[in-house]
Amino acid sequence: MVERSALAFFASAVLDDDPVYTSADEASARGFEAIPAPPTFPFVMQNWGAFAELQAEGGQGAGLGMVLGPLMANGGLILHGEQAFVYHQPVLAGQTLTGVGVIKDAYVKESKGTTMTFVVAETTWSDASGAPVVTTTFNIIHRK
Repeated sequence: MVERSALAFFASAVLDDDPVYTSADEASARGFEAIPAPPTFPFVMQNWGAFAELQAEGGQGAGLGMVLGPLMANGGLILHGEQAFVYHQPVLAGQTLTGVGVIKDAYVKESKGTTMTFVVAETTWSDASGAPVVTTTFNIIHRK
């Protein structure tokens, strides 16, 4: 569930003091049904479900770790490449969202004796009706 306190905390962390992220009255005045998430909030949503034991029956937890684990077993650095968000509707406090992620691409580049493995993950977050709310694309790089 998207919690109001998480939205306010995130806005504060990114130094955004816009009251729309803390005040239901301000959100309503701007036409939102509830307090909206700051634009880059879905970046932290990918950490929801990171622990398989906290998932509903049949849930698997975050899968990016399963891809990066074998790469990291031999050392190296993890770098954040790109992050993109496509909003189908606003992310709002009180929504229960379900994320379905896939690895969209993985490829290797060699440069100056360094191997870089790029992994592109995409997660579509949907509301209780199954309607998509936001799709995130995350590019992570393992450099060794």
